[in-house]
Amino acid sequence: MAYWAFLSFSIHSILLISLSETAPTTSLRNETDRLALLAFKNEITSDPLRALSSWNDSLHFCEWRGITCGSKHQRVRTLNLTSLFLEGFLSPHIANLSFLATIDLSNNGFYGPVLNELGHLFRLRQLDLSFNSFQGEIPAAISNCSKLFLLDISSNSLVGEIPPELGSLPNLEGLGLYINGLTGNIPPSLGNLSSLNTISLARNELDGSIPNDIGRISKLRFFQISGNKLSGTIPSSIYNLSDIYFFSVSENQLHGTIPSNLGATLPNLQLFYVGANRFTGSIPISLSNASLLQELYFTYNDFTGGVPMDLGDLQFLRFFSIGNNRMGTGKADELKFVDSLTNCSNLERFTFHVNRFSGPLPNSIANLSTQLSFLGFGENQLSGNIPEGIVNLVKLSKLYIQNNLLTGEIPVAFGKLRKLQQLELSRNKFSGKIPSSIGNMTKLSLLYLQENNLEGSIPSSLGNCRKLDLLNISQNNLSGPIPKELMGIFSLSISLNLAQNSLTGFLPVEVGGLKNLREIDVSGNRLTGEIPQSLGNCESLVLLRLQSNFFNGTIPSSLRDLRGIDVLDLSRNNLTGQIPEFLGSFSFLKNLNLSFNDFDGKLPDKGLFGNARAVSVMGNSKLCGGIPQLQLPECVSPAPKRRKKSFYLAVFIPTSFLAVCLIFSPCLCAVLYGRRKSRSVESLHTSISYSDLCKATDDFSSSNLLGVGSYGSVYRGTFASDNTTVAVKVLNLQRQGASKSFIAECEALRNVRHRNLVKVLTSCSSIDFKGNDFKALIYEFMPNGSLEEWLHPNEEEGHQLRNLSLTQRLNIAIDVANALDYLHYHHGTPIVHCDIKPTNVLLDDDMVAHVGDFGLAKILLETSNNFSSTHISSTAIKGSIGYVAPEYGIGGDVSTFGDVYSYGILLLELFTGRRPTEEMFKNGLTLHEFSKMAFSDRVMEIADPLLGEENDQDNACNNVESTEGKGQRVLECFASVVRIGIACSMETPRDRMQMKEVVSEMLVIRDKFLRIGIYKAR
Repeated sequence: MAYWAFLSFSIHSILLISLSETAPTTSLRNETDRLALLAFKNEITSDPLRALSSWNDSLHFCEWRGITCGSKHQRVRTLNLTSLFLEGFLSPHIANLSFLATIDLSNNGFYGPVLNELGHLFRLRQLDLSFNSFQGEIPAAISNCSKLFLLDISSNSLVGEIPPELGSLPNLEGLGLYINGLTGNIPPSLGNLSSLNTISLARNELDGSIPNDIGRISKLRFFQISGNKLSGTIPSSIYNLSDIYFFSVSENQLHGTIPSNLGATLPNLQLFYVGANRFTGSIPISLSNASLLQELYFTYNDFTGGVPMDLGDLQFLRFFSIGNNRMGTGKADELKFVDSLTNCSNLERFTFHVNRFSGPLPNSIANLSTQLSFLGFGENQLSGNIPEGIVNLVKLSKLYIQNNLLTGEIPVAFGKLRKLQQLELSRNKFSGKIPSSIGNMTKLSLLYLQENNLEGSIPSSLGNCRKLDLLNISQNNLSGPIPKELMGIFSLSISLNLAQNSLTGFLPVEVGGLKNLREIDVSGNRLTGEIPQSLGNCESLVLLRLQSNFFNGTIPSSLRDLRGIDVLDLSRNNLTGQIPEFLGSFSFLKNLNLSFNDFDGKLPDKGLFGNARAVSVMGNSKLCGGIPQLQLPECVSPAPKRRKKSFYLAVFIPTSFLAVCLIFSPCLCAVLYGRRKSRSVESLHTSISYSDLCKATDDFSSSNLLGVGSYGSVYRGTFASDNTTVAVKVLNLQRQGASKSFIAECEALRNVRHRNLVKVLTSCSSIDFKGNDFKALIYEFMPNGSLEEWLHPNEEEGHQLRNLSLTQRLNIAIDVANALDYLHYHHGTPIVHCDIKPTNVLLDDDMVAHVGDFGLAKILLETSNNFSSTHISSTAIKGSIGYVAPEYGIGGDVSTFGDVYSYGILLLELFTGRRPTEEMFKNGLTLHEFSKMAFSDRVMEIADPLLGEENDQDNACNNVESTEGKGQRVLECFASVVRIGIACSMETPRDRMQMKEVVSEMLVIRDKFLRIGIYKAR
């Protein structure tokens, strides 16, 4: 008993001692976790969803949002804050959470470096920092986390090389580093990761060859290295990794052949992408052995030979594309592989365009899957007729058959393809009539029928295709009148091309309804009558070709309203009268052809008419004058009259004139007095004194201050006389360059008039009450402020958080593009703005955007290919950091392409919500590169998070589409705009778009999404 009593006492004593030590230690460690979490929270600069509002003393930290603790020690085990729009640095105090097993901060806005301190978390098993804005290099210290089985830092802004130390993580199963700026080689040490099943390094700048060591990762299932600069061949050992189901090496510089036994060595293969490389040889004949295959892309390589005949065994095949290769054998039965594909009931996309296939199009095309939506076999050497049964493919949305040798008639049954959106039948040998049933394809947006042998009249039923953006039926044998129903397709925005046919009658007056159309070409027909005055309503026209017809009468005065015309060809008609002088003011015209008509009188010699290379007037025998290079005869004055008439002119007419003056002199004096008085009133109205501005702005009170710029301050002013509110830009003349800015702005805006430019009401050049020089510009007031205030509100300045909907952003982008297009091409002498950025885009009551601040504007007196012929040093180009074109920084010439670059950056900022000057953009990473890396697979991941809070309650999509469908449409719209932003902000000017192209493509995007309900018209 004594023994047991002693033993009990001893155990009790030990427990007491243990408890006395453990309780405070556990409490202390818990406090360490709490303080570490609060330090983490302290680095968060933005929490729009108030996700961390529960992180306070009212709750135990284990109950805070995103925190999971272990049940035994109450220590933090999981930190999961994914997709909460958080922004800020990652606190190094996170390393004090020593029990952490999972960190998931994905899909937020964290920036700064990936911390070395993460290497202290020895219990860490999952680290997911993907879809943030982390910068710098991947710390090698992460390799200390030996228990890691998931490491995902994808879609950030990481640079440098992949640390070879990552190859020492024995438990790693998933490695995601895609969409970054990583350089160097793929480390061979990754071959040591025997547990790895997923590796994604896509869309980086990796170079060198694929290491042979990758073939040692026996458990590898997902292998993605696409979108890099890798070269060499694919190691044969990789083809022996039999568990691989996803294989993507597309968009590299790889070469070599694909093993013929691929399907046998990779039996679990489901998705196989090798497009956009330099592969040669033939398509593997063993593909059918990989019975789970769903997607096969061999496009843009140099593959030759034929297609395996047993692909029909692939029951799950959805996408099969071998376009843009050199395939085709010339054998009669080389298209028999199509017969086999009819067994693939899930096939959605099938293309073999731009190859060398020949022979008749097999009838089995008609028996392909009814799920097929995209069918393309254009630019081959196919012959024969289109199988009638092709109309069985009821879900087709895109059908491309162009550039072949196909004959026969276009099947009347085509009208049953009600979902068809794009139909390309051009450059074949089709004959017969255009089937009126095409009018049943009411979803058509693009219809190409040009360069065939079609005849008969144009069916009026085409007018039912109310969604057409483009209609091209040129270079056929069509006859009869142009149906006025075509002019009722108000959606036409790209082109209406009816050229080189045998059409007769008038050009319908209803053509004036095509206000969004960019190109009209009816040349080479037999059209008669006068050119309709209504053409002047087609304000968006950049190309108008009416040549080689029988038009008569004079050039309509309404054409003066076509301020966007690039090409105007009226040659080879029967036009008469004098050539209007207003055509000379269209100095943006690159081609004005008026030759072989019957014009008379004196040819103007100003403006465009002073450029012999841009104007052609040959074949007009009654013309005279003009510049010498046009080689017209001099205009001769009328011959003198006989003496009797000379006396009549010399005596009688002056006498009569004097009598008339005496009779009407009182009236004349009254008119002159009235006109003088009117001018005096006008002068008073437009002249503003310093005193007037002081009163209007309450002595330039800080309460009326709207903003401060490079050369001055802008105030709100209200004139008591008529309660008119204006914006007053007061120049800081102490600032060097302010006077030049004032002069530049006055000169640039002197004659410009456009709805998307800020209207200058007047200016003031005076002396203030202290005797100092004073200069100010008075603008139309914009109630909704600048785009900068909407995109990046500054709460300290009183800016409220306001969301711009997708519709509003698209409208603003189009408005700014229209303004620059006008300045570059449609004003006369091109003007380069030189400072496009959100602060210089102002919004009126209706959220219409107006470009302002022309203080850095340059007028290009002589241009060649849109570049100034006068070199201007970089010191003369200030602009704004982040928006200035790269060539300006090295002394490049001022050009319209500089504005295009700035517009591209602004466009990307408008839709991503990221300034080009953010901290993340350094070490070679720019907003352009950031967007380019995400395009197009991950493009929505760079979207402004506020786009997810679409506030356009009038959006028609809310009524006609599911949430999923709407999301897909938003994705398409966003991706289209980002593509333009990237194209505009290319590093070299020659690679950028022109503003007229930008306007055209933006209008196409707008019209497309207007029709499907994503966009709501103003």
